[in-house]
Amino acid sequence: MKQALVTGGSGDIGAAICHKLAQQGLHVIVHAMNRPECAEQVAASILESGGSAESVCFDVTDAEASRKILESELAGRPIQVIVSNAGIHDDAPLAGMSHEQWHRVIDVSLHGFYNVTQPLLLPMMRTRWGRVIAISSVAAQLGNRGQANYAAAKAGLHGAIKSLSQELASRGVTANIVAPGIIQGEMSDNVFDKETIKKMVPAQRAGTPDEVADLVAFLASDQAAYISGQVIGINGGIV
Repeated sequence: MKQALVTGGSGDIGAAICHKLAQQGLHVIVHAMNRPECAEQVAASILESGGSAESVCFDVTDAEASRKILESELAGRPIQVIVSNAGIHDDAPLAGMSHEQWHRVIDVSLHGFYNVTQPLLLPMMRTRWGRVIAISSVAAQLGNRGQANYAAAKAGLHGAIKSLSQELASRGVTANIVAPGIIQGEMSDNVFDKETIKKMVPAQRAGTPDEVADLVAFLASDQAAYISGQVIGINGGIV
């Protein structure tokens, strides 16, 4: 049974991804940054439905702590699917954005990607099969007022994944970006009302976490073996 790690696996999109990967027969490691009980709930739900899962909690911005936890997870068998989903918002116009706001958002989304992914690559490459999938945002493609830090962090993932895809291709490992638009859930429901969504999204609705999870699950499957280095939007036609 292959192992998958989903960072930020306790949120709306992350939990949907965890469930979908478990349905595909993967053992899913559900990660949370600072609320272990949330990751435990997702893992318990997967177990109740007949899947295989466990939970883990660590701060992806702490390189040493991340490495130690990941080394313990690798003790049994390599992690062959990485879904880098951990990310935060801390919005403000750049002219009024604090040093802490800028660095914290980039630390989680971009540095966190490195801290989690880099230690797992060599064990994955030795199996000659793997999937690295980073969750970005339409903001990285279009920009968004008040989100220069978030857009910069997510756009940085695009360059990292495109480079990584070239480094790993000969080892049977793919690397791709999934870039959602407005998706139902805690992070968007309090920001966008239905009328605003209709004006912004050609499909005139928000996407669902399950729709994002379906795309991630496909990219994590054998059927997606020839897809690598791509930024795939799921945004109802915004771009």
